[in-house]
Amino acid sequence: MKTGEDQVVEEDASFQDDEESFFQDIDLLQKHGINMADIKKMKAVGICTVKGIQMTTRRALCNIKGLSEAKVEKIKEAAGKMLTTGFQTAFEYSTKRKQVFHITTGSQEFDKLLGGGIESMAITEAFGEFRTGKTQLSHTLCVTSQLPGEDGYMGGKVIFIDTENTFRPDRLKDIADRFNVDHDAVLDNVLYARAYTSEHQMELLDFVAAKFHEEGGVFKLLIIDSIMALFRVDFSGRGELAERQQKLAQMLSRLQKISEEYNVAVFVTNQMTADPGASMSFQADPKKPIGGHILAHASTTRISLRKGRGELRIAKIFDSPDMPESEATFAITPGGVSDAKE
Repeated sequence: MKTGEDQVVEEDASFQDDEESFFQDIDLLQKHGINMADIKKMKAVGICTVKGIQMTTRRALCNIKGLSEAKVEKIKEAAGKMLTTGFQTAFEYSTKRKQVFHITTGSQEFDKLLGGGIESMAITEAFGEFRTGKTQLSHTLCVTSQLPGEDGYMGGKVIFIDTENTFRPDRLKDIADRFNVDHDAVLDNVLYARAYTSEHQMELLDFVAAKFHEEGGVFKLLIIDSIMALFRVDFSGRGELAERQQKLAQMLSRLQKISEEYNVAVFVTNQMTADPGASMSFQADPKKPIGGHILAHASTTRISLRKGRGELRIAKIFDSPDMPESEATFAITPGGVSDAKE
């Protein structure tokens, strides 16, 4: 059995070098004539790396109090000198993709469906009706992400943003027992926040970016359970739909940038809605995930979950850039998500 100290993840030396080149601290801009006061203003809104500047528009930077257009131009120019902003060959990009890791779901069948597990530098969305295993999968990932895995994955810490009050620390203890790991160490490695409004949810992402930067390479997973619940409450009716989708697009863009900037896996759950037009088109399933095209295009991989017999659940690849559309059966057990027994 591992002690808490063993479980807090340490990177190996070669991997550490990769991480250091991956996280270029925004403080390095001082060498290019940017003063510390302006750097602090950017850090206050969650821009902590040089890559983060590249991922932020000039207009957004100008909205930061105290940054004039001239200053923003100077900052962008300095960041441009430190980063290669042009094209690279597919071979060069494939080398960069070697930094991508996969977090096991706890079920080998499910992992095989996903090409190894939940992927880093990507948003993985799981949607389904209630009782299809979305929250159970989230809790299992909180534990499995801390364990060493395949291809040199060393494990790491987790941030969990809860919008539906469904997070239960005791559930993590049950799952920790299955993997023979220390309860306190597992709970200590999960940072939890309860979001109450869609605005609060967005503000928490500033904290997430700052935390990922502060402990570079230590955090491996960000979970939001569920992504749309608060948007559903804060924006009602067709009159507010355009504004809701715009705010949602901004949040998803931020999530995608965080996942690429800090090489973390982002896992979000989503709810379903009845589709009133489905009966007209004779669709087999009249339900669909909420969030519309904005969420559909932002998620890298979409997984549809549905209930099977007893504790069995069926996962189906709904959309993925590199995995075929197929299904896997898994079980919800006291120890979390695991393979279905024959």
